[in-house]
Amino acid sequence: MTSPHPSHARIHVVGAGPGGLTCARVLQRHGIPVTVHDREPGPGSRDQGGSLDLHADNGQLALRAAGLLDEFLALARPEGQEMRQLDLTGAITDHHVPAPGEMFKPEIDRGQLRELLLGSLAPGTVRWGQGLDAVDGPAGGPRRLRFTDGSAVEADLVIGADGAFSRVRPAVSDAVPEYSGVSFLEAWFDDVDRRHPEIAGLVGQGGAHVRDGERAMFAQRNGGGHIRVYLIQRVPADWLRAAGLTPRDTAGVRALLLERYARWSPELLRLITDNDGPYVDRPIRALPVPHTWEPDPAVTLLGDAAHLMPPLGVGVNLAMLDAAELAAALAESDTVADAVRRYEKTMLPRSAECARHLEGAAEHLLSVADDDAEGPRTQG
Repeated sequence: MTSPHPSHARIHVVGAGPGGLTCARVLQRHGIPVTVHDREPGPGSRDQGGSLDLHADNGQLALRAAGLLDEFLALARPEGQEMRQLDLTGAITDHHVPAPGEMFKPEIDRGQLRELLLGSLAPGTVRWGQGLDAVDGPAGGPRRLRFTDGSAVEADLVIGADGAFSRVRPAVSDAVPEYSGVSFLEAWFDDVDRRHPEIAGLVGQGGAHVRDGERAMFAQRNGGGHIRVYLIQRVPADWLRAAGLTPRDTAGVRALLLERYARWSPELLRLITDNDGPYVDRPIRALPVPHTWEPDPAVTLLGDAAHLMPPLGVGVNLAMLDAAELAAALAESDTVADAVRRYEKTMLPRSAECARHLEGAAEHLLSVADDDAEGPRTQG
């Protein structure tokens, strides 16, 4: 097959997360048609996750390419850059307060970011309720996307932006995410300044992190008066099932956590006993390092589909940078194949370097020796 010019290509993105939507937005700014497919029934069908910090040297660069940087900065929370390290009594041992005008990595709720990106796209760009079953067709294209609803489309380029358990990835790679040995249990607190003032005061306007070497907590303020808390432990991936529990067994999980965090102060234990609603179990997985594949001119990956790493503030930033660079390569190349080669020549070494740096880094969230460890960021 002769690779087509990008402006005449059938380009299909799988996944309507920040990476997939950024890619579609930048492509449309260059006049390149694109379709995005997502398994969710609609844009508001599920909770989109916690707060994200978008960095000036990657995530914000992608938003600039998308023509959305000013809108992002108007929504962002620079006060969310505050970071507290606490000891087991709840006392502050280290405290970063953002300087006036500091905008290197302001926070935004994942749902707000998604709404911003969705609102920038041409109507009908995203086809909801289309979960991908498989990608088939010859290497080199055209490829065929088969969806769980029984429909199918043919594509000159398939872009896998569908996250950790990507259904596009098997078209180019046999790699699967591996459990890191560290698991997060997520808890939510609503209307915190009125209903949970002690927790609001403990966390501040950004994040608060405490650890004892075996377990940790990271609490993060979101928009709208919400706080999310991540209870971090070195445990088997099936630790709840082994205890005869599910995440929705709130009372049982809470009792087990109180045993495990028994040495922690009553102020900190409020983060276990006072949450609103059930827990969410999030075992932390990562792709092998480095993760590469043989070039295919009709399939490529971005974000977690390409380089799933521990959630330390890089996942969404790299996904959006990948997306903007891939879209720019398509806008500036004579063929889709040339664009894919150009994009992967930059993306794969960059992601490999970052993944090597973060390999095993989930353990740092527990270590009391690493006082500079960044708090976690969920990658969704």
